[in-house]
Amino acid sequence: MGRQDVILSTGLSDSLKAAVEQIVHDRLFVLTDETTLHLCWPLISPLPCMQGAQMITIAPTDENKTLESLAHVWTALQQGGATRRSLLICLGGGMVTDLGGFAASTFKRGIAYINVPTTLLSMVDAAVGGKTGINFGGLKNEVGVFNGAKAVILDAEFLRTLDHENLLSGYAEMLKHGLISTTEHWLELLTFDLDNIDYARLTQLVAKSVKVKERIVEEDPHEHGIRKALNLGHTVGHAFESLALEEHRTVLHGYAVAWGLVCELYLSAVRMDFPHDKFYQTRLFIKEHYGKFPFTCKHYPRLLELMAHDKKNLEAGQVNFTLLADIGDIRINQTASKEEIEDMFDFYCSE
Repeated sequence: MGRQDVILSTGLSDSLKAAVEQIVHDRLFVLTDETTLHLCWPLISPLPCMQGAQMITIAPTDENKTLESLAHVWTALQQGGATRRSLLICLGGGMVTDLGGFAASTFKRGIAYINVPTTLLSMVDAAVGGKTGINFGGLKNEVGVFNGAKAVILDAEFLRTLDHENLLSGYAEMLKHGLISTTEHWLELLTFDLDNIDYARLTQLVAKSVKVKERIVEEDPHEHGIRKALNLGHTVGHAFESLALEEHRTVLHGYAVAWGLVCELYLSAVRMDFPHDKFYQTRLFIKEHYGKFPFTCKHYPRLLELMAHDKKNLEAGQVNFTLLADIGDIRINQTASKEEIEDMFDFYCSE
């Protein structure tokens, strides 16, 4: 997987024009979901480089990151006359960039694509790093490939289209990046005023967050080692997300990650002596902004089962975690017993 060209845009028109012109293509396609078609496509549709683009639109939300939606994109590309020299622009949040990247990576064994993430979550997580995929069999991102976009264009102007919940969802991934980088960056994130957004300051924090992810992905593009640091909060978070999906009470990905961070930092405190003051500060921040994921001990068996299916597990029957001994002191490939995991859930439910 080649290094992605991540562009922190100060002018969307120029950034998009330059990215499109750098890729020789015969046909141009733009993938949106129904939400970004309405809110975000109007921001780029008048641009000269977008004239003649063929639109492909799918249903929004992670519930629709499915094989059926993927087939819809393949069909639209095929019927639109796409060749191996065509270009797909994925304009949307993480669901669109994940699914669109997978569609581009597999159609005719791979066509070029550009990510234009429109949510904070996709800017700092999904659109960067080259992971693509869909949900399958009730499991998050079960099928996919590593294949980076030719370019990722980050433009903070799209963040003004976000509601507060979706902004918080992306911020949870930024908080994770702070925890795996430096105490200074972690504190910056804890003290940022999420109730009165300073978009210029947020753009600076986004740039820092992306650099944390880029550095790790460049060192380990296919997740054999240190890239697993990016999974902090995700072993439990994905289980929460999958359980919520099963029970038709879908939660935003970043919220699930935030709740997963509380659980996995508790395990880090128990197993790795993660500092209790930093755990308390992080837990308080998450509780204040994200609330709690409601579940009881009757859900433990299913959560354990979902965690056992996690792609990061190295052996059957083991659950693999990324834990911290301190901020930036990362311990990958940590396993925990059923009893330890249930203790973690007991803490979360009673906290």
